[in-house]
Amino acid sequence: MGFPRLKHWIVVLLVLLACRNPFAPSLVKDYSPSSGLITQQKTPEEVLQNFRFAYTFKDSLIYSDVLDSTFIFRSWDYNVYPPQPLEWGRDTDLRITARMFRYFNRIDLTWNTILPLDTFKLNPEYKVTFTLTIDGGQSIPTLNGEVLFRFILRGKKYYIALWEDQKL
Repeated sequence: MGFPRLKHWIVVLLVLLACRNPFAPSLVKDYSPSSGLITQQKTPEEVLQNFRFAYTFKDSLIYSDVLDSTFIFRSWDYNVYPPQPLEWGRDTDLRITARMFRYFNRIDLTWNTILPLDTFKLNPEYKVTFTLTIDGGQSIPTLNGEVLFRFILRGKKYYIALWEDQKL
């Protein structure tokens, strides 16, 4: 009596395993540090690698992990004269970036130069030049800019504490 029941479960298991299409891509993305795509943010350079990954793949979760809880964004509003300073915190930045990720089809971010200013400080600062192309540069011209990033070490991970756009 037990053997037919075991046979039944084996058949059910084989049917379930056979339903998997080996030629279809998996829906689960391997973004773990062991995948080689995402770093553990042990250095500011690794944070920048994760930042670029987040923009390229429009991944809000990875992006949120590069920003410290004390994160501040500083820039200038050139739509008014004279230009007015802009500043906001982490929550606002995450909302704005998530909207950007949803709205645009393709975001290409390239770090052109990464210049450590003082890596011996507790909160190292880096001056970074970048090129940002959105949707192939068709509607919005390619942006070239320079940013000052200040990093903070929390435990064994670095995070961005300050993003300050530099005047070009």
